[in-house]
Amino acid sequence: MFSPASRGRLTDRDVGRFPGGTLFHRVARAVCHAGCLPRKELYEAWEMARRVRRHFRGGRIIDLAGGHGLLAQIMVLLDDSSPSALVVDKKLPVSTARLHETLVVAWPRLSGRIAFVEGPLEDVELLPTDIVVSSHACGALTDLVLDRAVAASARVAVLPCCHDLDAGDAGGLSGWVDGPVAIDIVRAMRLTQQGYQIWTQAIPPQITPKNRLLMGKPSSPAPERETTPDNVSHCS
Repeated sequence: MFSPASRGRLTDRDVGRFPGGTLFHRVARAVCHAGCLPRKELYEAWEMARRVRRHFRGGRIIDLAGGHGLLAQIMVLLDDSSPSALVVDKKLPVSTARLHETLVVAWPRLSGRIAFVEGPLEDVELLPTDIVVSSHACGALTDLVLDRAVAASARVAVLPCCHDLDAGDAGGLSGWVDGPVAIDIVRAMRLTQQGYQIWTQAIPPQITPKNRLLMGKPSSPAPERETTPDNVSHCS
């Protein structure tokens, strides 16, 4: 069995499992060549990115708590009208550069368009035209991502995980549904109360049981403007 939920790293030994010409297979082969990414992260990033792109086009991609940044880079590959992507994490994995360089070999158009910042998520300037994404930001980090996106009137998509049942807001619903579901329902309802149109979906549970995807955009469209912060450094 080749489980998409495995935390084992994809390596060149797995290249033959992805022989096709689809974008997913091409991305998967590049990930195998990099030899540093857990299998489940490939599938999570792909399944989240393609669902988000069905609703949100264009815009700078901001991947908060982004780890290796695969989600952001797939978002750009799926829609080349996004001018750039910014991956932010408190501590970037040491193999972030290796994965990015391998993807640039396969897609030279990514060169110079993906920036990586190591530091607090709170320090990144967000714009109304951005798409803010975060895959499996643990516990209250998901709420931070949502709050920052709402404050900027930006589009947002999160795949929550590691729900903190003691500190999280379950809205008194845990008597009807389990705690993590209750917390995510409250998150979705809060977005609507903040003037957002929302979409709730799920990626395949065979990849992760923490598979609820919440997407939202302001009901009033954002003004059209794009900028790139001056204080970001590009991964090399």
